[in-house]
Amino acid sequence: MTDRISAGTSLSTQDIADLIDHALLKPELTPQDVRASVVDLAGQRIWSVCVRPADVPLAVEAAAGVEGSPTRVCTVIGFPHGTTSTAAKVAEARQALADGATELDMVLHIGALIGGLHEQVQDDIAAVVEVGHEAGVLVKVIFETVLLEEEQKKQACRLSEAAGADFVKTSTGFAGGGATLSDVRLMREQCSPGVQVKASGGVRDIDTALAMVAEGVTRLGTSSTEALLHEARVREAGGTLVVPSPEADLDLPSGARPPVSDTY
Repeated sequence: MTDRISAGTSLSTQDIADLIDHALLKPELTPQDVRASVVDLAGQRIWSVCVRPADVPLAVEAAAGVEGSPTRVCTVIGFPHGTTSTAAKVAEARQALADGATELDMVLHIGALIGGLHEQVQDDIAAVVEVGHEAGVLVKVIFETVLLEEEQKKQACRLSEAAGADFVKTSTGFAGGGATLSDVRLMREQCSPGVQVKASGGVRDIDTALAMVAEGVTRLGTSSTEALLHEARVREAGGTLVVPSPEADLDLPSGARPPVSDTY
């Protein structure tokens, strides 16, 4: 989905699946773990699996082996701290695309943003965006909102949009914080409609997912796909898989800040 979904809209379980970028980013995952997970997730027809850069060829092969699945392969660039050089990010992006990735989630240079080096941050994003757009793929920019003040989040939105990013994204899931309603609301307000918002970190239940959608989120980064889709099926069967009003349920059951050890 690319357009904001209005409050009161009834969704299907496949609509929820179409929002999900499932994260397979933990360092201890084996190739066998990745392959088995990709096959399972592709069978559930989610939007994409987001894998570590070295796992892209394996994930592409595994997803392609699930007949009829639309599931794509996404990867991360400059992950998780954003402090690799621009040249390294560009090289990483080119390799990922050569290996078959169809979306790139890059981490902006967090320290440079906080330090006020805005031109450097924008140029860094723009270099990866150029590589991605040359190949016709989407580029998302990860802010790590838990580390930023409100004005820095606004600045990150402005810089990302000026650099041509397709999405702004809350978190890596590796910094002790995740998506909050206030952050995604700010990001949606600060960016034009042409820039989408991805909420990642802490989206573990259907109520949280729906509340994020109500705020204008069009992609969910999570490792709780099985739980989300199970809850979605139950709610769909009961006719209650409905987008709430943006003001509803601000105290979410999953909590505003997930523990450091609980990524995505």
